[in-house]
Amino acid sequence: MSTTPTETYVDASGGDWDEVVAAAQRADTDRLVVNMGPQHPSTHGVLRLILTLDGESVTEARVGIGYLHTGIEKNMEYRTWTQGTTFVTRMDYLMPIFNEAVYCLAVEKLLGVTDRIPDRASVIRVLMMELNRMSSHFVAMATFGMELGATTIMTNGFREREMVLDIFEMVTGLRMNHAYIRPGGLAQDLPPGAVGKIRELLVEMPKRLTDMRKLLDANPLYLARTRDVAYLDLAGCMALGITGPLLRSSGLGWDLRKAKPYCGYENYEFDVPVSDGCDVYARYRVRVAEIEESLKIVEQCLDKLQPGPVMIEDAKIGWPAQLAIGADGMGNSPAHIAHIMGGSMEALIHHFKLVTEGFRVPPGQAYAAVESAKGELGCHAVSDGGPRPYRLHFRDPSFTHLQAVAAMCEGGTVADVVAAVASIDPVMGGVDR
Repeated sequence: MSTTPTETYVDASGGDWDEVVAAAQRADTDRLVVNMGPQHPSTHGVLRLILTLDGESVTEARVGIGYLHTGIEKNMEYRTWTQGTTFVTRMDYLMPIFNEAVYCLAVEKLLGVTDRIPDRASVIRVLMMELNRMSSHFVAMATFGMELGATTIMTNGFREREMVLDIFEMVTGLRMNHAYIRPGGLAQDLPPGAVGKIRELLVEMPKRLTDMRKLLDANPLYLARTRDVAYLDLAGCMALGITGPLLRSSGLGWDLRKAKPYCGYENYEFDVPVSDGCDVYARYRVRVAEIEESLKIVEQCLDKLQPGPVMIEDAKIGWPAQLAIGADGMGNSPAHIAHIMGGSMEALIHHFKLVTEGFRVPPGQAYAAVESAKGELGCHAVSDGGPRPYRLHFRDPSFTHLQAVAAMCEGGTVADVVAAVASIDPVMGGVDR
């Protein structure tokens, strides 16, 4: 005698997607709800856009995030303060140097050693941040051109970025995710030949920028896709917490490098590009002008470089920064190895504890902010007095700026949505931390 097994049926619902569809069906007029993404162009990651359309017009735009969540902030609670740099550099992976800089500034503020950072380390930090600003803006322009079908802009933008990444690789050993800026200074000094390579960039880059501007500045097709598109005025920027090129393209010249200087930015001469166009084209012009200003700052950095250490002279905080290339790759200098392995048992014990346990940070909390390529990037660090962070949270500009998608896109066309999102230049690695 056989029995028939009981069959179980499970209904899977789509969460908020069902609610969106139901709301559209109840509307008086016909509407089409389009799920654009989560694999969507111009976002440097995965972003879901839920668009309600009336023909070609966007009547409602909603943003869905979380598809690239990494848990970096939580993971850092289980790593030492120095190990944290290897995590933060991977948030917005197009501007890793800024991530490292803001984190280290917050840690140094907690340690109370901000004024003890070597001058050479601060100059190199500024140098690397400005090079990173250039590379980030080149990706923004390159991918924007790609989304509009202008592949020449894409190839040119990535070609220019390669010049910067070559310098990053020479200085840090990596093209991305460097962990180069460390609490107390830098992982290592500039290698031989780095200054000459940077000077080559200063000579070549203005020519390439001129070529790119010839392709875009007065191109009628480019103007048609960017002028009066994704309009967001100063009032909208202030209401949504918008900073960076988006804010400056609406007429307000707010720049933390001028307003609240850090790393010695008050000692550099540069202008803050501003436009009152409030549209996609104005954001492009501001970014190009910022690249030109970054070139000026980089040149000043090279002139300010003076011999000296690049790590704080405090053995309880600073990791060895005099590195050498050994048979097994990059490691500590032979002199340091000889000292800890054959010269001093106390030095060996100290080195072991510094690397494995890490240094302790006094209890308290601190907030540091830098003017990244995309806007104000902030780090709120909380310490309970231990060798690891108690809590860390980052104010990533891409996360804040995605709030502006609805304001920019509603009332426009579907084609303008891609231009609007690309002009925000969001990187989902920074959004989904």
